Amino acid sequence: MNKPAPRYRSLSSWLKERFGEPVRKITVDAGLGCPNRDGTISRWGCIYCNPRGSGTGASDHGVSVREQVDRGARFLSERFHCRKFIAYFQSFTNTYGDLSDLAPLWAEALEHPGVVGLAIGTRPDCVADDVLDHLAGLSSERLVWVEYGLQSAHAETLELINRGHGPEAFFDAVRRTHARKIPVVAHLILGLPGESVVHMKATASAVAAAGVEGVKLHPLYVIRGTPLEGMYKSGQYKPFTEQEAIDATLAVLERLSSETVIHRLTSDPHPEELVAPDWMLDKRRVRAHLAMAMENRDVRQGSLWCNRDEILPRLQK
Repeated sequence: MNKPAPRYRSLSSWLKERFGEPVRKITVDAGLGCPNRDGTISRWGCIYCNPRGSGTGASDHGVSVREQVDRGARFLSERFHCRKFIAYFQSFTNTYGDLSDLAPLWAEALEHPGVVGLAIGTRPDCVADDVLDHLAGLSSERLVWVEYGLQSAHAETLELINRGHGPEAFFDAVRRTHARKIPVVAHLILGLPGESVVHMKATASAVAAAGVEGVKLHPLYVIRGTPLEGMYKSGQYKPFTEQEAIDATLAVLERLSSETVIHRLTSDPHPEELVAPDWMLDKRRVRAHLAMAMENRDVRQGSLWCNRDEILPRLQK
């Protein structure tokens, strides 16, 4: 019996197609900062931002990039029996700094023989042309992609969450990155304050029109010690229910090209930091419910995708 066609294009399947075997990501904390926290833009960061930047904190404990990669590779090879890895520079803004400081960090990760590529997480307003030129050179030999945190394509939302840049910074960064033939992954947050599913659908259509190669979807959750926690406790913000998150995720998925690689469909909060909602702690169950909803509603990635040639002229006006 033939297996049914997948309903979305997952990162794991795409990497396996490319390399002929499973590939796993190793999270790397390079100890870099963020202009939205060091006073360059603000000192508060985004209203939902984890003070440690969604990273491991390994750099603060003096663990080098190479040691983080070595440890990660050992763990993943023992647990999943894989031999190839992507070094994912996740914490804070990984193009924030001079190229002379950044390039050695990336080179250190690439020294491991099992590392077949780099994923660079950053802000779209913090990527200089010389940094992109260097990454383009690396991409001639290894898989390299850049992950830009857009979160929403709506300027009023980005201002509300204290993002520190507007949507135009994202689209400019995408154009400059694509000019160097480097793939782009867009980070989108679902359930931001003041946004309806209509807003999220528009964001999905905008990033699809920009031609991004990958998307990460993150339903918003509340972390201790953040401004969002204050909004939640005062009743100004209400997190998604699981059903609302599923509805929004599927609505976005339908509006992305079927060629776009889906790097993430749900959030993965640290249990000790999470304030709400509790349902996000059971990631396996959430993924099962998402799969069931796709099946029951016959939802497929790209089913409502519009040709980018029709959308881009309207976005650029």
